[in-house]
Amino acid sequence: MLTVAIGLCSAAPDLDHMQTLALTRYGAQGGEAVAAWRRMINEARELDEAGKLARVNTFFNRRIRFEDDIVVWKQSDYWATPLETLGRDAGDCEDFSIAKYMSLRLLEVPADKLRLVYVRARIGAADSTITQAHMVLSYFETPSAEPLVLDNLIGEIRPAGRRPDLFPVFSFNNEGLWVGGTSTSSADPTTRLSRWRDVLERMRSEGLK
Repeated sequence: MLTVAIGLCSAAPDLDHMQTLALTRYGAQGGEAVAAWRRMINEARELDEAGKLARVNTFFNRRIRFEDDIVVWKQSDYWATPLETLGRDAGDCEDFSIAKYMSLRLLEVPADKLRLVYVRARIGAADSTITQAHMVLSYFETPSAEPLVLDNLIGEIRPAGRRPDLFPVFSFNNEGLWVGGTSTSSADPTTRLSRWRDVLERMRSEGLK
């Protein structure tokens, strides 16, 4: 069984427990969604990292429908666990990004290659000044490499240079938090980001330890 580190502890994930919770909370649909996710994880284990990125990105972009938190959770801003996103079969940009991040961690893609990135996304034409808050997942093959962007808005994984519509604000993972384009972490993300801390705790209780 694979091992994934979250926060300061490392333990084997209990995906059978996650499967049971899916059935209990969300019925047959939720159970099948988690089962399909587990099949995808198993099938992707032998792929190289590029293959893992593509498989995970495609799985969530095709399976999960975009929906605002106020519709899914009756809250203005709620960060869902992968189980919750799969169970509801819906989520917003944070939920897509978190689910992809955790899936890639299960596939042993190192945390230091992955960052959840808050951006301002331009709406409309290239000369538009209208932006909205958005989250994507970035992958760095090396620390100095141009990141690849996994986004629920488009199916293709593109280098950051081909996403001029995205303006990074800050990024984080389970090891650090970076503001703007800085290369040094400025804070403990679980201290600064209460929603990240909360979703990590819920994931641990659901079996993603």
